[in-house]
Amino acid sequence: MKVINTKIADVKIIEPSVFGDERGFFMETWNQKNFELLVSGKPTLFVQDNHSKSKKGILRGLHYQTKSTQGKLVRVIVGEVFDVAIDMREKSATFGQWVGVYLSANNKRQLWVPEGFAHGFYVTSDEAEFVYKCTDFYDPDSEISILWDDPSINIKWPLIGDPILSKKDENAIYLSDAPKLSL
Repeated sequence: MKVINTKIADVKIIEPSVFGDERGFFMETWNQKNFELLVSGKPTLFVQDNHSKSKKGILRGLHYQTKSTQGKLVRVIVGEVFDVAIDMREKSATFGQWVGVYLSANNKRQLWVPEGFAHGFYVTSDEAEFVYKCTDFYDPDSEISILWDDPSINIKWPLIGDPILSKKDENAIYLSDAPKLSL
């Protein structure tokens, strides 16, 4: 496993060791000891796994929870997405900054999005299946959606036309109006 730093120190790209031949491939997608030692730097317990499927042009996010904050270890098993994490930690030197990375079934990369970050992705392939592990349970009553095109964040999405959004994401709020996290 190779860990790649991003411009926000706590967000990490993980490239697994992949062993392949004409029959296919094998890779380890999760190892508690290595994750804590090389990625999170602390004991990390995942309590929920999620799996979503989306079509090209769908943008999901940018979501975070004010209570039961979730760290997420995300990856794509079919297709490709442009994945984004935004620092929502009020006292962080990188508050309001974002990291974006392509995750795909081909590159097999994972992204560690720690507690205190809003998260979202845009599907660049015909379809994508996205799986992720969460460090806390989903709490719909404390979920916040940040506008995907908030000019104060200025995310460089690789859009082709207007993205397809859920009602929740159409009604998202600006970063300036969003509750900050005191993590």
